[in-house]
Amino acid sequence: MKQSRRQFIKSSATVAAALSLSSLSAIAKTKRIKSSSKMKLSWTPYDLELRHTFTISGFSRKTTPVVLTKIEYDGLAGYGEASLPPYLGETQASVIEFLKKVDLSAFPDSTHLDEILTYVDGIAINNTAAKASVDIALHDLVGKIIGAPWYKMYGLDKTNVPDTTFTIGIDTDDVVREKTRETLGRFNILKVKVGGPDDKRMIEAIRSITDLPLAVDANQGWKDRREALDMIHWLKEKGIVMVEQPMPKLDLDNIARLTEESPLPIFADESLQRLTDIERLKGVFSGINIKLMKCTGMREAWKMRNLAETLGMKVMMGCMTETSCAISAASQLYAGMDFADLDGALLIANDCFDGATLEKGKIIANDLPGIGVKLTKNISFER
Repeated sequence: MKQSRRQFIKSSATVAAALSLSSLSAIAKTKRIKSSSKMKLSWTPYDLELRHTFTISGFSRKTTPVVLTKIEYDGLAGYGEASLPPYLGETQASVIEFLKKVDLSAFPDSTHLDEILTYVDGIAINNTAAKASVDIALHDLVGKIIGAPWYKMYGLDKTNVPDTTFTIGIDTDDVVREKTRETLGRFNILKVKVGGPDDKRMIEAIRSITDLPLAVDANQGWKDRREALDMIHWLKEKGIVMVEQPMPKLDLDNIARLTEESPLPIFADESLQRLTDIERLKGVFSGINIKLMKCTGMREAWKMRNLAETLGMKVMMGCMTETSCAISAASQLYAGMDFADLDGALLIANDCFDGATLEKGKIIANDLPGIGVKLTKNISFER
């Protein structure tokens, strides 16, 4: 029965997406008179302040730099975001340098998503978060032109979503217990950063507070396959339900063997970037974690989701520490997925958007057109 429901969701969503992408211009013409306006792209750097120091295997941080984008057209504005954790390799300066090369004035019809985003992708290699900031803003704009949220255009039920995890970083027992207490009554599953020397201590500290299901993310921290397998068996006994990126991203042979022997599903994160990576990861991982900042945005994320499901792989929607802008964009396309980690905006103290909200442990998109966000602070965008 579950497989039948998933197949129905996938097939209907694929048809809806094909219709929406090929027919956007026609739909838009029924909603608005075609304008002679040209799209105007602008941006601003913004620093996210984390509620707690965030530690994973390898480094800690208290802030995350982002670049916010805006595309204006005929009195409407679409918003986007590039989130830039250090390991991604992009900076506010590099994103702005990329955005300066983007000329949207050559495209008279903003609803030609494929044409515009193919052009943006071809400006330079990599720069995936910078590209995502344009992709998200353009999707937001197009949804506002058409007058519909994207989950409807994808043919999805916005309430048929997995619970989002809430991330607890590597820390002392006291801090881990404090963070865990803060989640009680709000979340139905937690995510624990592991991959260090004290993984069992971390899990035991959480288990002293709650018996909620847990996901773990090793961020490539485990180096020995046999030790990783032993740890996974122990984790299963402690109520862990999935494992993300247990070993170094290029060690695919050992990861494949680990996945084959693991009692828990193993998901790709750092081993996965874009659509072209998925087929080589079939048989290596049980599933994939799609992140807008790594795959250039919503257009490619949607393709990745459908390809992975076609190949029989599980699918998860993930995020960086992000404002409600990028989180709301992700919320438009993750209905029917197996797992979700969309807590990015909940980890920060200075969100500047209203958008998708946490409801009974799930991130639920609203019914505003586009990606469903409103800017809540007076922020100046410049070109």
